[in-house]
Amino acid sequence: MDLLVYGGTASGVVTAYTAAKQGFKVVLLEPGSHLGGMVTGGLSATDVAYFPIIGGYAREFYREAAAQYNVHTLARHENWLSEPHVGEAIFQRWLKDAGVEVHLHERLMETDGASLKGTRILTVTTEDGKRWPAKIFADCTYEGDLMAQAHVQYTVGREGIDVYGEDLAGVRTETPLHQFQWKISGYDEHGKLLPEVGSQPMGVQGSGDRKVQSYNFRLILTDDPANRRAWTEPKGYDGARFELLARYLQLWKAHEGREPTFHDVTNPVMISHRKGDFNNQGAFSTDYLGKSWTYPDASYSERKRIWDDHMLYTQSFFWFLASDPRVPKSLRNEVNSWGRAKDEFVDNDNWPPQLYIREGRRMIGLYVMRESDLQVNRTKPDSIAMGSYNSDSHNVQRVVLPDGSARNEGDVQVAVRSYEIAFGTIIPRRQQTDNLLVPVCFSASHVAYSSLRMEPQYMMIGQAAGDTAALALRSGKPVADIDIAQLQQLLHAQGAILHLSERSQEGPAPPK
Repeated sequence: MDLLVYGGTASGVVTAYTAAKQGFKVVLLEPGSHLGGMVTGGLSATDVAYFPIIGGYAREFYREAAAQYNVHTLARHENWLSEPHVGEAIFQRWLKDAGVEVHLHERLMETDGASLKGTRILTVTTEDGKRWPAKIFADCTYEGDLMAQAHVQYTVGREGIDVYGEDLAGVRTETPLHQFQWKISGYDEHGKLLPEVGSQPMGVQGSGDRKVQSYNFRLILTDDPANRRAWTEPKGYDGARFELLARYLQLWKAHEGREPTFHDVTNPVMISHRKGDFNNQGAFSTDYLGKSWTYPDASYSERKRIWDDHMLYTQSFFWFLASDPRVPKSLRNEVNSWGRAKDEFVDNDNWPPQLYIREGRRMIGLYVMRESDLQVNRTKPDSIAMGSYNSDSHNVQRVVLPDGSARNEGDVQVAVRSYEIAFGTIIPRRQQTDNLLVPVCFSASHVAYSSLRMEPQYMMIGQAAGDTAALALRSGKPVADIDIAQLQQLLHAQGAILHLSERSQEGPAPPK
C-alpha cells in the first residue's frame, strides 16, 4: 500500500484521488456510510467567497456538479451550489475511475489504532481488527484521531491574544451579529436560568479557553409538496427548552414592527429543485451553543452522545417552530410550508448524516497559520492553495450578563482579502512523524482556522496533500522534505491557483 487516507470527507476524497491518478495504490477508509463530509452532508451553499482563487480538482468538482444542471460556467456564486446526492455521485465516480480502494464503516481503534516505529507510522488498525499498512498516511477526518494517535502535537479551543498577537483571539465580549437585538432575561420568574443558557461566566476579553465554536446540522428542506415531508414530533421532545426563544419571538413585533419570519431564525440558501440549505441565523437558531466543547477529545461513545444530542436539538427546534402556540402563527405557517426533502439522505430518514464539526482538533505543525497571515503577510513562497473567506467563527456560548440579560459570545466575522496557504500547515513538526499529512485538522490558530475551514479550501489542501504523498513516495523522503518547487509545478499542472498574482478568469476582479 502506498497511501492510506483515513476519512472520506471531501478533502479525503481529493487527497486519495490526486495520488491515485498518478499511479499509486491508495486505500480510503471512511468510518461512516457516506463520502464527501459536509459537501454531501447538507452544506450545499458552498462557502466560496472570492471564487476565482479556487482551482484544481476543487474547481473541477464544482464544474462537474454545475454541469448536472446544464450550467457550464462558474462565473457566479449561484453556479457553485448543488444537491448533496449529486456531489456524492461525483465523488464515488472519481474514486472508482482513479482506482482508489474504498472501505466504508472502517473506524480506527479507539486506542492503539496506530502502530509506529520511531517517527514512522507503520499500520493502522480498525475496530474489526484489520491492520492496514502503508508508506504514507493522511488524516482527512474532521476529528483528527489518527493524528492524535500518532502523537502529533495539537490544540483545542481558542488561543488568547497573547499567544500569537491576534486581536481577534479569545473571548469576544462585544459581538453584534447573531445576537439578541434587545435585552431579554436569561432567568425565569423564580430566578432560575432558562434552558439553553449556560451557567459559566463569559470570560475576560481576549482570554483563551478550551471552548469550541458551535456545531449544527445543515438541513436540506423543500417547499415542493410532492417532495416535502411534514414535521413530526421527535422522541424525547421537550418544548420547555425553547422558552428563551419563545419569549424572544413574542417580543419581536414590538421591537421590529413585524412578526418574525423563517428567515429570521434560519438562513436558507436556495439550490436546485425548490430545495434550500438551511443554516444558523440570528440569536437562537440551529447552532447548539455550548454543547460542542468536549467533542474533539471525547471518546467514541461520548461523541455519539453529543452527536445524538445535536440531532435531537435540531429536530426539536424545527418541531417547536412548526407546532408551539407560543410561536406567532404566521411563522408556524411558514415553517410548515417547508419540510425535509424526500430525495436527500434517503438512508437516514432524510436527516443529514454528517454533523457540521466546524472546528475540532488543530495540529501545531511545521507552520501555524494565524491572523497576520490572513491580513498582512498574505504571500507564502511555499504556497499550496489560497483562501479568501472572512474570519468566521460561530458563537461559542450563551451566558447571562451581570444585568441578567442573555448574551451570545464568540462570533467572529471579519473580512479578509485573498491569501496564500503555507505548505507547513499540513505537515507535523519534525521528530513527530515523517509520513503523516493532515489536510483538515491542519495547523492554524482558532482565528485563522475560522477562515481556512471552508470545504473548497479543505479540497484544495487535500490535493496538495495527495501530491505531497506522491512526491514523497517517488523520492523516498519524509513528507516534510519533498521539493516545494516540484510540488507547486505539479499543482499548477493540475490547475491549482497558488499565488495572489494568479486567478481564474471566471469571476469578478480581485477586491482592492
